[in-house]
Amino acid sequence: MRDEDGPGGVTGAPRAGEPGARTFPSAVVLAMWLLGLTTVIVVLDLLTGAGIRLAPLLIFLPAFIAGIGTVRQTVVASVWVTLTVVGSAAYVGGSLADNVIAMVFTAGFGALSVIGCRYRIHRDEEVTRLRSAAAALQRQLLRPLPVRTEEVVVDGVYQPVEEDSMVGGDIYEVAASPYGTRVLIADVQGKGLPAIGTAFAVLGAFREAAHREPALTVIVDTLESAVTRHNYFAMQTGEPERFVTALIIDIDSGTKVQTVNCGHIPPYLLRAGHAEPVALPGTGVPLGLGRLSREPHVVERFAFPHEATLLLCTDGVTEARDGNGDFYPLGARLRRWADVPPDRLAATLRADLARFTGGNPRDDIAVLVLHRGSARHPVVRAADRAVSRGRVVNRRAGTTP
Repeated sequence: MRDEDGPGGVTGAPRAGEPGARTFPSAVVLAMWLLGLTTVIVVLDLLTGAGIRLAPLLIFLPAFIAGIGTVRQTVVASVWVTLTVVGSAAYVGGSLADNVIAMVFTAGFGALSVIGCRYRIHRDEEVTRLRSAAAALQRQLLRPLPVRTEEVVVDGVYQPVEEDSMVGGDIYEVAASPYGTRVLIADVQGKGLPAIGTAFAVLGAFREAAHREPALTVIVDTLESAVTRHNYFAMQTGEPERFVTALIIDIDSGTKVQTVNCGHIPPYLLRAGHAEPVALPGTGVPLGLGRLSREPHVVERFAFPHEATLLLCTDGVTEARDGNGDFYPLGARLRRWADVPPDRLAATLRADLARFTGGNPRDDIAVLVLHRGSARHPVVRAADRAVSRGRVVNRRAGTTP
């Protein structure tokens, strides 16, 4: 989506200093390594005499530079090592045949190091282009955070577990409809590239239904149909069926919000120094499993006061483990951070989660932080709601938009 946006932000294309960014040693560092290592080897070679030749050991230096440096740096190292071996042979003397063999092997290994460096850089450039394409795809799929609508400010964190997959199985969306702000957070079974197709289906269906349908249950039925259709086509291509846990929330200007929970983790409500999960006894089955349950999805309501903060997340947070195999204590952490400002909560959670897992999460991570305060970001209203209101008017008039 982008490298970072605000305190929460979304993981995007690699930047300098981040994993995936290409960095090379400076010319000064390279020169110090060459001179230092060469001096040590040559001095030892001179001390041991012609009986034990150490200078040919420098043959491995260009290969090392090829693994971390540029083509030009590798060429410099190869030429330097070749000249050093030639000079050492001329000074120390010894068998002519042995000296010639050492020179040929040094020059040949240096040439192979240059070729290998060129191949490595070409491969790295291809990976960078693929990651840039994935980041561009993500910008089209997931809305940049934070977002402000007329009713709520949404900040958050998105982190796919696969380095080369900028979009994973966790998805979210914020839709400013004529009926209020509709927020979706969902977790597709599986992770990485195999889950993206199902994510496409859910996002597309939600973006259309959230603006068109006044009832949350109809939106959920639309999502259920989208996942079922996608699973049908996936089976025809040999892919497994997938289910999706989802939480849909409808927020208007009142102090109560509506929600439908499809097997997802309940939201946490932070207010007045307290943080507790919202009780949702009507939680239904995940999307894609509706045929296995006779119970319809139900709309539930809970209080969301203007001074409160609502946190939504996926199981990449609650099921994160530390080195001992212990689960991440989200509830305890949120109770400790109940007084943290909403615009800092996502960043605080992200940093603490990285420390807890040692920087190695096992699943995609998505977190949304909702609050009703003001923000310095533009209100999402004009385009989304203008289109939605136009559809509502056309439907009432009996015409097709």
